[in-house]
Amino acid sequence: MSASAAFADGPSRPDPAWAAEDAPSRLHRWTEGYAPRPGLADELMGADGGLRGAWPRFLERLARLDDREVAARFLSAERHIRDAGISYRVYGDGREHPWPLGSLPLVIDATDWADLSAGIVQRAALMERIVADIYGAGRLVAEGFLPAGVVAGHPEYLRPVHGITPPGGRWLPIYAADVGRGPDGRWQVLADRTQAPSGLGYALENRMVLARALPDLFSDLQVERLPAFFQAFRAGLAAACKRSDPRICLLTSGPYSSTYVEQAALARYLGLLLVEGDDLAVRDGLLHVRTIAGLKRTDAVWRRIDADYLDPMELRTDSRLGVPGILQVLRQGGAVVGNMPGSGVLESAALAPYLPAITRRLTGEELRLTGPRTWWCGEADNLAHVLDNLDRLTLRPAATPVRGPERDAMLAGPALDAARARAVEALRERPFDWVAQETAPLSTMPAWQDGRLVPRPFVMRVFAAATPEGWRVLPSAFCRVAEHEGDDPSEMRAGIRSADVWVLSDTPIDTPTLVHATTPRIRRIAGHLPSRAADNLFWFGRYLERAEAVIRLVQAHLGVFSEAGTAVIAGEEGTATARRIRALLKEWGCVSAADLPPAAMAQEALSGKKVHGSGLAHVLEARRIAASLRERLPTESWRALADLRDTLVYSEAWAPTEAQLFGKAERALGHLSALAGLSHENMVHAPGWRFADMGRRIERAINTCRFAIDFCGPAASGEDLGVILSLVDSQIAYGARYLVGVSRDAVCDMAVLDPYNPRSVAYQVQAIVAHLEALPALAADGLPEPHRRHALTLAATLQTAEAAETDGEALERYELDLEGLADRIAGRYFPNGPDALRPEKLMGLA
Repeated sequence: MSASAAFADGPSRPDPAWAAEDAPSRLHRWTEGYAPRPGLADELMGADGGLRGAWPRFLERLARLDDREVAARFLSAERHIRDAGISYRVYGDGREHPWPLGSLPLVIDATDWADLSAGIVQRAALMERIVADIYGAGRLVAEGFLPAGVVAGHPEYLRPVHGITPPGGRWLPIYAADVGRGPDGRWQVLADRTQAPSGLGYALENRMVLARALPDLFSDLQVERLPAFFQAFRAGLAAACKRSDPRICLLTSGPYSSTYVEQAALARYLGLLLVEGDDLAVRDGLLHVRTIAGLKRTDAVWRRIDADYLDPMELRTDSRLGVPGILQVLRQGGAVVGNMPGSGVLESAALAPYLPAITRRLTGEELRLTGPRTWWCGEADNLAHVLDNLDRLTLRPAATPVRGPERDAMLAGPALDAARARAVEALRERPFDWVAQETAPLSTMPAWQDGRLVPRPFVMRVFAAATPEGWRVLPSAFCRVAEHEGDDPSEMRAGIRSADVWVLSDTPIDTPTLVHATTPRIRRIAGHLPSRAADNLFWFGRYLERAEAVIRLVQAHLGVFSEAGTAVIAGEEGTATARRIRALLKEWGCVSAADLPPAAMAQEALSGKKVHGSGLAHVLEARRIAASLRERLPTESWRALADLRDTLVYSEAWAPTEAQLFGKAERALGHLSALAGLSHENMVHAPGWRFADMGRRIERAINTCRFAIDFCGPAASGEDLGVILSLVDSQIAYGARYLVGVSRDAVCDMAVLDPYNPRSVAYQVQAIVAHLEALPALAADGLPEPHRRHALTLAATLQTAEAAETDGEALERYELDLEGLADRIAGRYFPNGPDALRPEKLMGLA
C-alpha cells in the first residue's frame, strides 16, 4: 500500500491522540499485534517476542518522527519514483509499471552481514571453478562428483562453448544468489543466479530513492555505502581487457526488456555504452560498436541477454538480439564477455545436492551456505524416495522454470489430490527434468501497512563481483517482499514490492573517495556515440518539435475562432484562414475530420488517442524513444515529460471550453520549453546533444516552411500573416522591428530568411550546419561529405534569397531540401547491418 493510501484517513490537523505520543509509545503502537507465523524465522521479532538484530536501532530512530512526518517521507519517495520514471515490465505484459518500492528497508547488522558475505564469496568462487571444469577438463563428471545428466541435460549447457578459455580468465564477473532464512534462522541459498543476474540496478535505484526520503536516518544509523562496490566491479571488467583504457558495453535486448530501466541506470552509473545486438559487429576477429564515427573496437561486453540468443550463427538461429560471430571472437580472445555464455548451467536446481561434496573436493572446506534439502530425480534411488514421499515434498523443474501461470503451477507446493497423478506421470516420463525439495516456507520481514508493521515473506538477492582484489560483496541487496502473506516473492510481478537493504555498521562510515590514485588523461568529449543512440536522439527531438507545432496550430485555431465574427459551429463556414488551419490539422493527422466544432477539434488535436498526429500522440512517441535513452537524458527530463503527458491526457467525459483548451495548450508549451531548456543546459554539448538539437531544428524548419506555404502566400490576408507570426512565436519581435502593420514580405523574411530569428528557417539551417561541422568525419581528406555539402548549399541559398522572390514554389523547394537533408543525415550516421561504415585511413601523405 502506498504511503498516501496508508495515511489517507488521517485528520487534516494534528490529532492530539497521536501527535502528543513520545517515541516509545509510537513504536509500541506500530509493532502492536505483529505476529509472525510459528516456526518461521522473522527479521524483526525473535522467538521470545523481542526485537532482534538491527531493527531496534532503526525503529527507535524512525519513531522520533510523528505519523505525519513518516507519511510525508514515504510520499516523497513515491513522487521521486514517478518523476524519475523508474519502472519495470511484468513478463508477458508490454506496459510499464511504476517501480513498487516498499516504504521500509530491510535492516541487517554488520555481524550478520559479514557471515552472509563470507558464504557468498565462497559460493561465488566455487561456481567459477565448477563452470570452468564443466567447459574444460570435466574432472567433476569423470570422478563421479557430478552426474553427466545434470550438465548435458540442462538447456543452458552450450556445447559450442566447450573448450573456450574466457578472455580475461573469468567466467563469472558477477554472481548473485537468492537467499532467505531457514526455520532455524540461518541464511540459506534458494537459487544461484549466474546467467545474467538482474536486480543490481534496481538495488542502486532503491538506495537512491530511500536515502533521499530518509537522509537523517541513513546518516545517523551508519548505513554501508555502495559506490566502492560499483567502482571495484567496473575495475574488474577493465582489468580483464587488453587495453589500458578499454571500451565497455552493456548489451541489452532493448527498451521492451522487463529490466531495461535498471540496465540504463547501471550504464549511466558505471559509464558504459548501452547497446543492442545490432549495435555490435564482428570484423577481423574483433568486436566493434557502430558509432557515428564508424566502427570502433569494443573490449568488453556485460551481457544482459540470455546466452542462447547471443550468437545466431552457432546458437539460436532465430535470434535477433545477439551478434553473429561473437563466439568465434571469444575463441580468439578478442573481447571479454561477462557473464560468459553457458554459465547459466550453474542455475540448475539439480546441482544443489552435489555441492557439499564438490566443495570439499575443490576447496577442502565445508559449504557455508546450503539450501533446502534437494533430490535430483534423474537418479533411481532419489526417484524412488521422491515417489514415496511426494506428499511432503515440493517438485521444481531442474532447469530454470518458465514464467507466468505455468511457473506458479509448477511451484505450487506438495502434489496432492488431482495434481498427484499428473506429477507421478511427469516423474516417470522424464525424471531427470525434476528435483524435489523439502517444503520450507519463506522467512518474513516487517512491511508498512495502514500505519502498522506486518510480517511479509521476502527473498533477497545478494551480489558478488570479481575485482582485481578478489570477490567483493555488495553491502546491500535486491529484496522482493510479498504484499500478502501467502504470495511468493521469487520474481517481480503484481503483488510484489521491492525493498532497499541497509547494512548497519557499528563504526562510523568512511565516505569512499572518488579520487583516482593516478590522474587520467584529460578529455573533453564523452566518447563515441553509438549510431542507434544518435538515431533515437534525433527522432526524440523531431517528435517533441512536432508536438509543439501541433499545439501552436491549435492555439492559432482557437485564437482565430475566438476573434473572428464567423466562428464555425455546427458545420457553418468560417474565414479562409480558419479553413486553412482546419485543413492543415486534418492533413497532419491531428483530427479525424475537418468539420468538427471548434472545441471538439482542438481537444482531438491536442489529446486525441485515436489519431496518429495529435499532440499527445507525438509526446507519447517521444516518451517511448526517451525510454531507450535513459542513460543519456537529464533525469529531470522524465519529470517534464510526465508533466507534459499529464497535461495533454484528458477524460473522455470532460467537455472543455475553448478557453480551457487554450490554457491547456499554453501549459503544454511551457513543459516543452522546459524540456528544451533541460536539453540545452543540462546535457553536455557533445554529439548526443547535437543530434537531439538537429532533430528539433530540422523538424522546426520543415514545419515553418509548411506554415509559410499556407499562410504567407502572395495573396495572404492580414489574418493569415498574424497566424504565421503566432505559429513561429514572433509577434513581439515583429512589433518591435516594424511599427507599421503586417506586410507579407516582412513577415516572410522574419519567418523564413532572417538568420537572427531563432524560429526562422534560415536560423535552423545555420544551426544544423554548425552541428555537422562539429561531428566526426569518416575521411581525413578535408572534403565535405555529401550531407554536409547539402546543408551548406541550402544555407547559402537561404542567405542570398530575398523575401519578395520567396514564393510558394521556392518554399516547397526548401521543404523538400530539408527532408532530403534529414534522409542524408540518417544515411550517414544511422546505418545498421551490412551498411555499417568504417573510418577511412588517408594514405600517402608526407
